[in-house]
Amino acid sequence: MINFVGSFETVKSLPNSHFAEYAFVGRSNVGKSSLINAIVGQSIARTSNTPGRTQSLNLFNIDDRIMIVDLPGYGYARVSKADAMRWLARLEEYLLNRRQLKRLFILIDARVGAKDADLDLMDFCDANAIPYQIVYTKKDKKVREAKQLEIKHTDHGAMVPEILHTSAEKKIGLEEIKRILGVK
Repeated sequence: MINFVGSFETVKSLPNSHFAEYAFVGRSNVGKSSLINAIVGQSIARTSNTPGRTQSLNLFNIDDRIMIVDLPGYGYARVSKADAMRWLARLEEYLLNRRQLKRLFILIDARVGAKDADLDLMDFCDANAIPYQIVYTKKDKKVREAKQLEIKHTDHGAMVPEILHTSAEKKIGLEEIKRILGVK
């Protein structure tokens, strides 16, 4: 059973639970909400063609065992610089202070590869020993940027070695994430 716990504007307003949290984050328009919906088999996370639609910390309780956290995107969204900085500060606060966080899934659009904002987040996680895993999204789409940076786990101390490749639309690569989360 999947329950929407709520949308939270601040880290301090998040409920204290004993459930393990698995958070999903990525640049705006990376397909984060679509991937979450595909993983759980329901439309729980709000999707949009407009980048930056997710603006709160959205929590979903899965089978009273784990929490999925849909974090606001970063990078491309058309928001004010002040809003973007506020979102970044909130993300950092969440990552540094949320003891329930078991793994951060950093989503990267496979068509364009890792961008500076992705690499900055990876460096932040490495420096603060926050475990994360790279998930390429939209693997069913045509590559737009032929020359992409190759990410190697040996260069990132907090990174889980296995890089996942997914497509929410074609249901590619979902089983591995489900296994990690312990959902069917």
